[in-house]
Amino acid sequence: MRVLVGDIGGTKTGIGVAETDGMAVTLREVRRYPSAAFDSLESLIIQYLQETGQVPARDCHLGAFAVAGPVEGRHCRTTNLPWEIDADLIEHILEFRAVGLLNDLEAVAWGVAALGPDDVAELHPGGAPQQPAIGNACVVAAGTGLGEAGLYWDGTRHHPFATEGGHTDFAPLDEREFALLGFLQKRFGRVSWERVASGMGIGNLYDFLLTWHQAATPDWLAAEIAAGDTAAAVAAAAGRCPICGETMDLFFSLFGRESGNLALKHLALGGVYLGGGIAPKNLEALRASRFLDGFFAKGRMEPHMRRMPVRVILRAETPLLGAARYMGVR
Repeated sequence: MRVLVGDIGGTKTGIGVAETDGMAVTLREVRRYPSAAFDSLESLIIQYLQETGQVPARDCHLGAFAVAGPVEGRHCRTTNLPWEIDADLIEHILEFRAVGLLNDLEAVAWGVAALGPDDVAELHPGGAPQQPAIGNACVVAAGTGLGEAGLYWDGTRHHPFATEGGHTDFAPLDEREFALLGFLQKRFGRVSWERVASGMGIGNLYDFLLTWHQAATPDWLAAEIAAGDTAAAVAAAAGRCPICGETMDLFFSLFGRESGNLALKHLALGGVYLGGGIAPKNLEALRASRFLDGFFAKGRMEPHMRRMPVRVILRAETPLLGAARYMGVR
């Protein structure tokens, strides 16, 4: 079965063609586009089809699109992008036989089963690393925003499902974090975990720590931030800018805490998977950070937390793999 698959993020959108039998997936013609350069998903897909010479009526009759935002039925208003996505409209405009729409983290969860040993990096082996993933699992992805999804274990296989857990309330632990909460409340009102444990969160943490330490951004760093992505500039400067280093230390600790919160709510003995772009791009810094300290620190529940395998998803196309698998088993 051939499916046009897409991964629609706040920053970038990936599109490709997938061949799948419902389990195994092969991708080809994968291309990535800046999401903000298009006024709709339809216009982006049309450009992709023109560039690659794909014709839906001839080359692929099905479409499946993973979207960064809550999907209600066959409709989604993206969280960090001003798009309204309607599966019925895409079917009509592009003449697909069927189009599936799912949350991007649900798509990552669908894609986990298609990953090979080289597609993940282990942070923590869990209680029985030699055993297959038995039990509930979950996915946490820090990228532009913070996405979360679950995989319910029915005794035989996993069933992925979407959540919007990244938008739950941030909970501070110490004096510095209470000051962080107050700082962000003045900026946003309500403060969610996404405001501190994501790409936008890195920018927020950096701004707060400048105020906390009454410091200023060095000219060289200001130029790098102005030229591109704040989170990427701060992460890259962690070794030569003390505030950037503290920002990333705090980010990894908070990311670990919220990943542990989700894992505890799902009792994810089948595995915790870290998706998104930040973890794989900063893998060695993540390994050396306090991420696992934050993940394990759940009081009386810590022994259960230590039984959960924690792995980083290295393959950027995982949402595309998952979108294809989702369409193949419907």
